[in-house]
Amino acid sequence: MPSQDTSKIKGDIINFLRIKGPSLPIHISQEIRFSALFTSAFLSELFSEKKIKMSHLRVGSSPVYFLSGQEEGLEKFSNHLKSKEKEAFSLIKNRKILVDQEQEPAIRIALRAIKDFAIPFEENNELCWRYFIIGEPEKETSPRLGQSKEEIIEETISSNINQSKETKEETSSRLGQSKEKIEILEEIKKETPKKAQKKKAPKKIIKSKKGNDKFLARVKDFLSKENIEIIGIESFSKEALVLKVKTTEGERAFVAYNKKKIEEKDLISANKKAEELGLSYLVLSLEEPSKKIKELIEAIKNLSGIEKIE
Repeated sequence: MPSQDTSKIKGDIINFLRIKGPSLPIHISQEIRFSALFTSAFLSELFSEKKIKMSHLRVGSSPVYFLSGQEEGLEKFSNHLKSKEKEAFSLIKNRKILVDQEQEPAIRIALRAIKDFAIPFEENNELCWRYFIIGEPEKETSPRLGQSKEEIIEETISSNINQSKETKEETSSRLGQSKEKIEILEEIKKETPKKAQKKKAPKKIIKSKKGNDKFLARVKDFLSKENIEIIGIESFSKEALVLKVKTTEGERAFVAYNKKKIEEKDLISANKKAEELGLSYLVLSLEEPSKKIKELIEAIKNLSGIEKIE
């Protein structure tokens, strides 16, 4: 198995989210043809890079991942909320804005728990909650003449709903235009001779082996015990895994070999990868290095150079 291009895998994940919207790790894993363990590692890295977002909501033990601007798509996962949280969700979805003090204690607690759907804001020194797809009400330094707080809130809601309708109408219009273009293209395809149509290349399926998952799990377990944090996955293959890690001494390249015996060529390869990253490096193997390799490492430590006799 050749070394995989991690930037391409991350790109595939982002493209999948762009098309499908908010998704669970298991669905992303099935799409990119990698195990759940590897997929979770890539998702964590993308989240730390702020390229994707992660929900507070949990489906089982898994969060939902999505791109900025796809927050509205989280609604379809609201059925996974707990009983009282569902009640709070239904309440704020219908009323759009809630005044915290006016709610019963259980609902107030639930509103604080559904962070994806209930957004807090302050109105006249009172804590309020707005439904997450409703824009934040504009704050004013003085109350509007002749209007009560309820009227101000009602006006804000009405304004936001109208804006939402306009946006939906614009979107529908664009979708209608796109549909027309698609229908025209389909007609052209029907009229085009079959020989002129390009055949799509079969999608290459990358099979993930259980052995690879076990190896990654062992590496993660080792790093956890040593309090070493994974910053990023640089490359991986059946034989080796290259990570960027953070130790108490700073950032390091970490090269783990899925083999019992480390050879000279492995050390040379690890050194080259570390040089590309501009970091010092650590090497991990499944067993203790041989006496020969240990002696070689000790010898190189004190070596200042090799000169040729003229």
